[in-house]
Order: sequence, then structure tokens, then C-alpha cells
Amino acid sequence: MIFVYKGIDKNGKKIKDKIEALSLEEAKKRLSSKGVIYNSIKEDFRFAFNRFALKKRYKISTKELSSLSRELSMYLKAGITIVNAIKIVANQYKKDKRMSLFLSALNSLLDEGKTFYQALEEQKIVSLPLFYKQSIRVSEKNGIIDEVLYELARFLKEQERINKQIQSSMAYPLFILVVSFFMVGFMLSFVVPKITSIFSQMHQQLPLATRIVIKAGNILQNYYVVILISTVLILFLWIFAMKYSKPFRYFIHSLILKIPFFGNLIEKTELARFSYMASLLLKSGIPIVQVINLSSNILKNAVIKETFLEASSQVVEGEKLSQALLTMKNAPEESFIQAISLGEETSEVQEVMQNISQLYFEENHDKITLLLSLLEPVMMLIVGGVIGFIVMAMLLPIFSMNIGV
Repeated sequence: MIFVYKGIDKNGKKIKDKIEALSLEEAKKRLSSKGVIYNSIKEDFRFAFNRFALKKRYKISTKELSSLSRELSMYLKAGITIVNAIKIVANQYKKDKRMSLFLSALNSLLDEGKTFYQALEEQKIVSLPLFYKQSIRVSEKNGIIDEVLYELARFLKEQERINKQIQSSMAYPLFILVVSFFMVGFMLSFVVPKITSIFSQMHQQLPLATRIVIKAGNILQNYYVVILISTVLILFLWIFAMKYSKPFRYFIHSLILKIPFFGNLIEKTELARFSYMASLLLKSGIPIVQVINLSSNILKNAVIKETFLEASSQVVEGEKLSQALLTMKNAPEESFIQAISLGEETSEVQEVMQNISQLYFEENHDKITLLLSLLEPVMMLIVGGVIGFIVMAMLLPIFSMNIGV
């Protein structure tokens, strides 16, 4: 619950702010612990009215979490306590209501004597990744929270960079695809039917290409409502099945991994993400079994994720990770397993994982750059080919009439 209060802080200044608490009494206790003398305190009715939305925590963006982690790391390295670091950072998010409330909740919990991990765990405003919170928990115990926050910021920033690169590179091809879709639809629905009225007067067999285009135009013109509803329904069912049906998602992801070039690209991307996170968690002092489970949770491909989770159950029984992966049905590529095996033999798994992630990220960066640079001309060729085929199909009978065939 969110409460709005007015009062005087410990410095004697009048303040008006919000505070998160499970009840009114808890809110009053938190204000007292902060030295705030309140004149009025009540539940924020805007949040009370939208309570259903609050049950689902705000999902912080990768960019915001990376920026926040980097700033906190910087202040901690300068010798500032985590409590004061949160207060300094909060000043930069005054215009962002969600983030301001999130940082205010952390500040209140830290003032009560909670650790940073406990504050992140108990606040109800923002949903944070499990690996992020576990990294904070262990790093606090080992006194390396500033280093881990910096590494988390680097990892999140790299993920944000890759996503932005793909989105920016895909923007123009997708624009071309959408425009061409409407162009083809317009030609088939309005242009082709007008031209076919000329062909109806011809007493000769139309070319196959012309008959195909005319048939497509008739179908689109007569059943466009059915086609539109069916497309939306199929898209909805696809999204629903991918989100809630584990067997369906596993099947689709297994097919994707078998696609030439794309399958290898996705596999190396996932292995790079796993290796980087495993390296970070091992550096934090987390046991290897927990490292595997936490690192697997950031993977998007269900097949690779399941492979590592199954391997972790064998590691619990005393098996080495490299040996466990070799027994898996969908084992990662051999060079990855050999690298882990070498790290296990030399007791340098953390360093090996870090090197693997750097290697795979660099390889994939080059592949993605090449792929996206080729995507635009390929899309242009496909779109041009479809439109050219329609135009050719319409012109063929006219040419036949002119030459008297």
C-alpha cells in the first residue's frame, strides 16, 4: 500500500511525500524511525483505485537497472554508505514516480536496519531479476558489493546495447515489410479486379501467373474480414502458447536451434549470457549448483535452459558440470564443454567462463552486424519480386492480345 503524508522532517523542513507500507500502522512506524513528525497520513487513493495494477510489480527496464547499479557502485567505491548512496541517487529520479517510490521504499527499509538485499526483496514496487538479487545478497556478505554492482551494470548495459542494435537495424526492414504488405493488398484488392474485367472479354486461356494473381485478388477481396480475424487469432494463440505452454515453447525453440546459421547464433548468444552471469556469480562466492540455476534463469531458449537445469541436478550429486553436460541430449557445442572442463581441472572456472562470454559476444556481434546489413537488400529483393510478379502477371495477357496470340 502507498501512503501520502505531510509533516516535518528531522531537519525541521516541511515535507510532502509518499511511503510504502503494508498497513497504516507500519507506515507510521517507518516515519517515526526516519525522524518525521507527520501532520496527516492517508492512503493514496489513486494507487488504491488501481490496486490490481500494483499486484503486478513494475518491471524495471534493463537500461534503468544498469544505470542505477553503475551509480550505486560509483558512490560505494567513493566510500559512501549504501543508505546515503540511495538518497543521492533518489534526487535524480524525482520526476519518475515509480523509481522515486522504489528508492524511497529502499531508503525506508535501510533506515530500519535491513540489508540492501533484504530491502530489495521486501519492497513491493519493482520486480527485479532473481540473479540480480542473489548477486547482491552474496556480495554483501563478502564485502564486494561495489564490484558486483559494477559488473552487473556492465552486463545489463551490454544486453541493452545488443537489443538496441537489433531494434534499430530491424526498424527500416520492418517498415518496408509493412508498407509492401499494404501495397500488395491494395493491388490485389483494387487494381487487379479492374484489370480482370478486360480479361473477361478474352476468349483464350490466361497464363498461369495471371490466374494465380486473379485468384489471390478474389480471395483477398471477398474474405478480407475472415483473413484479418484469423491472423489476429493465430497471433494471439501463438503468443498465449509460447507464454503458457511449456511443451509448445520447447518444441518451437528446438526447431529454431536446428535452423542453419540462426540456430548457431542463438545458441552462442545463450551460452555467452550464461557464461557471463556464471562468472559474475562465481566471483560473488555463490556455490556452483546455485550458480547454474541462477544463470539458467536468464536464458530465453527453453531447450538450452532445460539442459543446464538438468545438468545442475547431476552436479548436486557430485558430478562435474562438464561431465554432466556431455550426458545431456541437447548438449552445448563441444568447444564450450571442453573449456569448462579445462577450468574445472585448473580450478579457474570463473576466469574461463568470463573468457568464453567475451569470445562468444564478439563472435555474435560480427555475425549480427553482417546479418542485419544483408537483411535490408534481401527484403527489398523479396518485396520487389512479389510486386514484379503481380505486374508481370497483369501484363502477360495484354502482350498476348497485342501480338495476336
